[in-house]
This record gives sequence, structure tokens and C-alpha cells, in this order.
Amino acid sequence: MAMKNPFTAYQQNSVNTASPGELTLMLYNGCLKFIKLAAQSIQEGAIDQKNENLVKAQNIIQELQVTLNRDVTISEQFAIIYDYIYRRLVDANVKNDLSILLEVEGYIIEFRDTWKQAIQIDRQERQKSGGFK
Repeated sequence: MAMKNPFTAYQQNSVNTASPGELTLMLYNGCLKFIKLAAQSIQEGAIDQKNENLVKAQNIIQELQVTLNRDVTISEQFAIIYDYIYRRLVDANVKNDLSILLEVEGYIIEFRDTWKQAIQIDRQERQKSGGFK
């Protein structure tokens, strides 16, 4: 029996034990990773890699969009923004445009940082109320 790569096992365990909030944070971080890799690929002229990474970023945005809780009013605003980001990623892919990737990266960083702060506030509130898991 082949031994699993320890890093792969750690990643899988991280996903399996993460809260929904932490999974969303992982999606934002993954999207940023693929945007950066795509930008690097554009600079290096590696068009196939650029396309592959931008498709991965687009897939993450689609996942964020379909997992929105539509019962919450702000979800519709997020859906509109995610749609815009998705379209901009497609534009960046078609046009090989680094400036579009920088624009989208800024939005994702802002979402990620806000989400991280919300998770931290939630944890603090749970600790105060004795409900920390």
C-alpha cells in the first residue's frame, strides 16, 4: 500500500474539519492563488497555464455564487458582485490583461479580509458566551 503524501493528507483533513466560514475563507484564498498564478503565466507567456488557472478561479467564484444563502438580503448584492468578478476573469483570460487581474484581485482580497475578520469576531463572541467549539 502506498503512503499518502503528508501534505495532501493535511489538506484533506483541513477541508473535512473546517467550518462553513473557514471553507469560504479557503475558497477566497484559493481564488487569489489562481489569480496570481494566472498573472505570472501571462507575464511568462504561458497561455495554457494562464487559462487553466483562470478557469480554476472562475470555478471558485461560481462555487461562492451557488452557495449563497438566498434568504439573506445581502446575498443578492454578493451575487451581482460575484457575477461581475466572473465576467472580469473571463475578460482577463481572453485579453491576457494583467490590469483586470489586479482589479479582481483587489475585490477578492477585500472579501477575504472581511470574511476573516467576521470569523474572528464570531469566535470571540462564542468564547464570551461559552459556546466555543
